[in-house]
Amino acid sequence: MKMHVLGLIALLAACPATPSAADPVADFYRGKQMQFIIRTPPGGDYDSYSRLLARHMGRHIPGNPTITPINMPGGGGIIAANHVGQVAPRDGTILTMVSQGLPVDQALQLSPGLRVDLRSFNWIGNLANANQLLVVWHTSKVKTLAEAKATETLIGSTGAGSISVQLPAFYNNVLGTKFKIILGYQGGQDVDLAMERGEVDGRGTNTYTGYQTSKPHYLADKLIIPLIQVGLAREAELADTPLLLDQPVQPQDKPLLDFMSRAVTVGRPVATTPDVPAERVAALRKAFMDTLADPEFIADAKQQNAEVRPMTGEVLQTTVRDLIEAPQAVRDRVKIALQPKASDTLESVPKR
Repeated sequence: MKMHVLGLIALLAACPATPSAADPVADFYRGKQMQFIIRTPPGGDYDSYSRLLARHMGRHIPGNPTITPINMPGGGGIIAANHVGQVAPRDGTILTMVSQGLPVDQALQLSPGLRVDLRSFNWIGNLANANQLLVVWHTSKVKTLAEAKATETLIGSTGAGSISVQLPAFYNNVLGTKFKIILGYQGGQDVDLAMERGEVDGRGTNTYTGYQTSKPHYLADKLIIPLIQVGLAREAELADTPLLLDQPVQPQDKPLLDFMSRAVTVGRPVATTPDVPAERVAALRKAFMDTLADPEFIADAKQQNAEVRPMTGEVLQTTVRDLIEAPQAVRDRVKIALQPKASDTLESVPKR
């Protein structure tokens, strides 16, 4: 009997182990090389946040794939969005941080070049929900929102689909500012350099956390002056900077301020392609939130001054859909307000 038991044990030991429950998500991602498509050139806050997430998120995805950053700038983020929505594999191996202004762009059908439905993207999470700022360089003659209503101010921006164009146009059309919008910079990094060189007075938009991440010395050394901030409440550190929601407008214009203020809560939204299997989307969403709680990620974010204010993928998915499907009457009026007048834009910097 003893020999029989020993023989049975030996037989079992010789048999290959069978896992009690296979993990198809881990099996799929194991050994994979994912891509993180970055909508800007290297350097700016989109690039910094994207690379920060790419460095750490693979550890929390089942199967531990590697994630390679790929810069794909142009068109205010439209080129990257079209690639992710139309060209990239729809299997969960692609991540991207979508331009904050593109859900509004689609809601209002502003750019024919945007050929994807952002509602079809699988939204993974929002890395930084922070207010949008229009800032001027410290040497600018204009230093307050009131002065910007009286004096023309050159504001650098990117492509037509970018929120860096939309918001200055909105301020001109609804608040009565006199911003001259300079189009065509590849990314925010280029606009920053233009401010430093004195080519433009300011930058059309960037988040407060974006400046903390990519240009912390701008804030510490007071090199930029925020003229207005857009969000649902003022940034704690910018208590004296006017909030769009608080601006005096006609009652019929209040819904416009509310729409734009909610639109910026999209922040730094991360998505994968359409048609990804639900179990992989769920795994990526969990990995996103787990990454943001990872001590190594937190230490890395602190080192590069990246403030993280997360929003779950589920909430982000609903936010994007609600913006795109806002009441038609509101969207029609916002669309008009976001369109810059021909006299308010230039393709190149004028000589000074």
